[in-house]
Amino acid sequence: MTPEDVLRKAPVVPVVVIEDVRDALPLARALLAGGLPVIEVTMRTDAALEAIKLIAKEMPDAVIGAGTVLSPSQFDEVAKAGARFAISPGATPALYTHAQAHRSMLAYLPGVASASEVMHGLDAGFDCFKLFPAEAVGGIPLLKSLAGPFPQARFCPTGGIHAGNAGQYLQLPNVLTVGGSWMVPVDAIQSRDWPRIQQLASEAAHLA
Repeated sequence: MTPEDVLRKAPVVPVVVIEDVRDALPLARALLAGGLPVIEVTMRTDAALEAIKLIAKEMPDAVIGAGTVLSPSQFDEVAKAGARFAISPGATPALYTHAQAHRSMLAYLPGVASASEVMHGLDAGFDCFKLFPAEAVGGIPLLKSLAGPFPQARFCPTGGIHAGNAGQYLQLPNVLTVGGSWMVPVDAIQSRDWPRIQQLASEAAHLA
């Protein structure tokens, strides 16, 4: 599966922080039932890796990936856990080299925030990027500006994206999907309100 294959599967990629591995499967089921099969579990908690393993094993219809991947060793960890893609908030030469050498193992979406970083990514052989933090670095005007010099580049803007502006991003021809967490609010996860998350996911899935 290529990065573009991943990004074309749904208009929104939920960015999920899992503190308790017991929440992994019901949360993923709620998102999948709502029409969002691509799920990014951020590697910010002790439960993240185990959550990825569990979802990958028990839910083959979900396209589970890892976010906040910062190093080649972490790239290998999430691949071994069953992740189908990895996303990083930025990119380093080491990550680019490693991801390029292991394309068959894991789809990689590097983070960029400027034209120079897009150029580095294209030079490394990648054409799909996470724009992060999207709103803070220029958002829609920046993406429109990048379309001219980089017609081959496609983006998943993340950071400051919410139900109120996601549709505007999705109208841009160089945006394949957006990433956000508004459909997985912390209070809903803590209270295990899976029907609420499913409803929010369904609303997000219809943004396209």
